[in-house]
Amino acid sequence: MSEFAGSIYARAVKQGRPLIVEDLAALPERTHVEEEILRIGARNIVVAPLFYQDELIGMLELASPQPGDLNATHLPKLQEVMPLFSMAVRRSKEELEGRIQAVIKEKCTAIHPRVEWRFRKAVLSSIERLRGAPGAVELEPIVFDQVYPLYGLSDVRGSSTQRALSIQADLLTQLGLARDALRAAHDARPLPALDELAYRVDKHVADIEVSLRSGDELDVIAFLRNEVEPLFDHLQAFGPGVSEKIEAYRAAIEPRLGTVYQRRQAFEESITRINDTVSSYLDMEEQAAQAMFPHYFERQKTDGVDYSIYVGASLNEDGAFDPLYLRNLRLWQLMVTCGVALRAERLKDRLPVPLETAHLILVQHMPLSIRFRFDEKRFDVDGAYNIRYEIIKKRIDKAMVRGGRERLTQPGKIAIVYTQPREAAEYRDYIEYLQHRRYLTPEVEELDLEELQGVQGLRALRVGIELANPRLDERVPLGDLQAERR
Repeated sequence: MSEFAGSIYARAVKQGRPLIVEDLAALPERTHVEEEILRIGARNIVVAPLFYQDELIGMLELASPQPGDLNATHLPKLQEVMPLFSMAVRRSKEELEGRIQAVIKEKCTAIHPRVEWRFRKAVLSSIERLRGAPGAVELEPIVFDQVYPLYGLSDVRGSSTQRALSIQADLLTQLGLARDALRAAHDARPLPALDELAYRVDKHVADIEVSLRSGDELDVIAFLRNEVEPLFDHLQAFGPGVSEKIEAYRAAIEPRLGTVYQRRQAFEESITRINDTVSSYLDMEEQAAQAMFPHYFERQKTDGVDYSIYVGASLNEDGAFDPLYLRNLRLWQLMVTCGVALRAERLKDRLPVPLETAHLILVQHMPLSIRFRFDEKRFDVDGAYNIRYEIIKKRIDKAMVRGGRERLTQPGKIAIVYTQPREAAEYRDYIEYLQHRRYLTPEVEELDLEELQGVQGLRALRVGIELANPRLDERVPLGDLQAERR
């Protein structure tokens, strides 16, 4: 609304009735709004506020390039049609709001279409219990028992280190530009205060070059904003050389953030492109996997992409389920992980900051229960034993191989984490089949993992991915997976 302050639109709203301007060119004290209208060729204009149930919902304007074409004699006809335009605008706004809500429901809600039937059933049950009695509808607990989880992670290797290096580089660039401006000003007028500020800039540079500690970024930015940048307007008068250095500093600053953001922007763009590429591929393959057997799927992006799948009889309204489909999904997950690795590897050379991805699958043989948390609007595991699975999910990407300093996850390989020997035996069958199809390399490592906080006894299989295999470019074959394996 501030953009229209003082304009003919604001005046029409304030008086609550149509405003006629017979010649905009003759209007004194024109705002930029009137200047824009004149620029497109309108001279004569009528601006009318549209109301619906005493609420302002829009503006109607009629314009002419000829002064005087529209005048007070046209107001009676305008008053007749304005209610029709008000209703049309209202209807358009409602349709737009409906479209917005539909997109929000599709893209943002935690209620996956696979389990929507259970929520509908809970709502109907709650309404039936009320039987017309006043009060809010309280939904019964939404719990799915005996579901099998599948978890996968494609993590950007060393993202925390790369982010810290990007912050460090941007801070050093900004400090260097500030030092150049202060030195130029001191050369023009040798004031001790300027030399003292330049010394403090050098001190910050020396500290950050050694290491970037928590809080350093805030300290440096506060120092520059509060003590250095306020001097620039005055220092510009010291001469053209000083003014040039100050302009170079200001040109390097990202206006929205007020800091140098070049390296961080390149890093964030790289992370975003990896996440979008992996997510798009996962979503495409997951839609096809739903046709294989319906299941619950959710994913999230951080420095990489992780996803969870739940499958079981309780998730289906008809209660249908067979272990065959679980085996199919587990094999599908391995094949999709190979496809993710290929796409991330091909993207690496086109990124502003080359980043590598590492891939992990967590195996849980025993079924568990998941409960919908109404406060968080998401599903979570239910029960003390099942919480251990969630703890492992949150910490497993930092796991180390026992007896050394090697990370479990490595670029170009899939790490399959398990706890029970029968889980390893099942996945060895899948690995053997995918080695036959040249999805995976011949060597398979058996690894013991260092104890994580609150978790011990984890083991892993680690196998390389045949990134040169042209089959990885193809869609994952779903219908014949189990037949080929047999």
